[in-house]
Parts: sequence; structure tokens; C-alpha cells
Amino acid sequence: MRAYSGERPDRLPVWFMRQAGRSLPEYRALRVGTAMLEACLDPALASEITLQPVRRHGVDAAIFFSDIVVPLRLAGVDVEIKPGVGPVMGTPVRTAADVARLAELTLTDEALAPVTEGVARTVAELGRTPLIGFAGAPFTLAAYLVEGGPSRDHLAARTLMHADPDTWRALTQWTAEVTGAFLRAQVLAGASAAQLFDSWAGALSLADYTAHVAPASARALAAVHDLNVRTVHFGTGTGELLAAMRDVGADVVGVDYRIPLDEAARRVGARTPLQGNIDPALLAAPWPVLEAHVRDVVARGEAARAHVVNLGHGVPPSTDPDVLTRVVELVHSL
Repeated sequence: MRAYSGERPDRLPVWFMRQAGRSLPEYRALRVGTAMLEACLDPALASEITLQPVRRHGVDAAIFFSDIVVPLRLAGVDVEIKPGVGPVMGTPVRTAADVARLAELTLTDEALAPVTEGVARTVAELGRTPLIGFAGAPFTLAAYLVEGGPSRDHLAARTLMHADPDTWRALTQWTAEVTGAFLRAQVLAGASAAQLFDSWAGALSLADYTAHVAPASARALAAVHDLNVRTVHFGTGTGELLAAMRDVGADVVGVDYRIPLDEAARRVGARTPLQGNIDPALLAAPWPVLEAHVRDVVARGEAARAHVVNLGHGVPPSTDPDVLTRVVELVHSL
């Protein structure tokens, strides 16, 4: 939390995106027979999954185990996570009438109860280790809704934002409200920080992001601005968007593996702490290669006001957990 606030603590902090999940054998054993969304909405199960990597790796933060589409499900959207495919919508949202029907759905405190209970359980177990809340950014949620599922180029979503900007604006305002409420509920239940994750923002030009996406992201982050927590904004393929992602109201900018941290620091300015950006692919490389890379990431991170070491995306499922533990030990030694 001190690093997120722009300080440089004596020990360099480190945690990993997707640190709770398929790379851990204890996670795979726990998930047998339980679908992804069911696991996310079982307070005891979600809490235990969140805690697993903290116990195993000694990371400096936990991130609440959830999924980007959980708030959509809680608001009443017909969505399932299909193994090997990802989130799939029962019916795509592509017209003004579709958005109007969607707008009738709201995220209530009652619907959020499994999440708030899971967060409260986790915080009680973590002690001094902070919990980071997690939510998908409005654009990524809107892209899933418009495309009906995963997409490589998000053509339908990008077409809608230009072909019918009023409908697109209404859609992203709704996704901003839903994901903002989801994030706020986690903070009120005890999360110490909040991360907004924009999986698909890298598909956008800077002009499109600024005009058609940034207002909704700002609205989502504004949901926790009065709660005295630091906010992190991360996206993949977003090297050209980093300053704009900062400007929506984020305290910390997450950087993916495609751009060096010293260049990222130059783009966002000297006042913004950075998070990142070990290349997940190198977790499977020989240790001397990975060690040199981690040392380089840490060295380049010195250009930022403060630095929280992380991956430049999530932990691959095939990662050897012992490698992650070794990376944590290395970072702490630096």
C-alpha cells in the first residue's frame, strides 16, 4: 500500500495477476466438480482460493478470486464461462433495444452478498497482508456483451461505438455502473486497494479510447474515490494508452510485458507509481534467463516514482509454482 501511494518501502513488494488459479495443484484439487462462476460466488471457496498463493509464495498482496463477468451474472445477465472458450453470453447486446433491456438490470446489495462475505472472510484471514479488489473495465465488459463471447479483434464492439455512439455510450455507462458497484462492494467489505482490468483495451486506438472508453472507466473508478483506497488500472497491449489510463483517475498504472518500465515511466510521468511487468513466457525459461529478466525489470522500475513488481499479464496455467516462489524471494532480496 505504501508503494501504491508513491513511497519506496525497504522491501520491494511483489504479487502476481492470476496468482490464485490453475498453476496451483491445491487450487485444481479444490475446484474439482465446481464450475468457475459457482466457485467465484461461493464465499468460503473464493476466500480459500484467494489465500492459497499468499500461503505458498509469500507474496505481499492477495487479489480477490473472481472473474471479469461475475458482476454481469450478479446483475442478471445470461452468461456462462465455457471451459476452453471463456465467457459466452446467452444473447449478444447490439441494438438500442438490447441496451434498454439491459439497463433494467441492477446490481443489488443482496446480489452482492456472496462477494462481500467472501471478501470479509479473506480479510479476516490475511492479517496485515492487503487484499486487492478486482473488476473488469467497462470496455471489456461491453465488448463481451456485444461480441457475445471472446473475440480476437472486437470488430462488432468497435463498429458499434462509431455506428451508433449513443447506444455505445448507454451500454458503457451501464457496464461502468455495474463494475463500479462490484468494486465498491469489495472495498466496503475490507479490500485495501482496487484494480480495474481492461483485457481488450489494447484493440483500441488512442483516439477511440479517449473518446469512447475513458469516460466510462473514469465513472467506474469514481465509485471508490471516496473510500480512501488506491486504484490500479491495467490493460494488455496498452502501451500507447498508458497516460490516458492514468488520466481516468488511477493512482497506479499497470504495465504489460510489451513495453519496458523505464519507457512506461517516461510516458506516464514521474509522479505515477507503476506495477509490472515480468514477461509470463519467461516463467518457463531456464532460471538464469528468468533471473536476469527479473533483475532488469526491477532496474527499469527505478525510473518510476514507486514500483510494485508483477507480471505483464497473468500466471500461465502451466507455470511451476516453485518458480513463482523463487521469483518472490529474488524480488525481496533486491
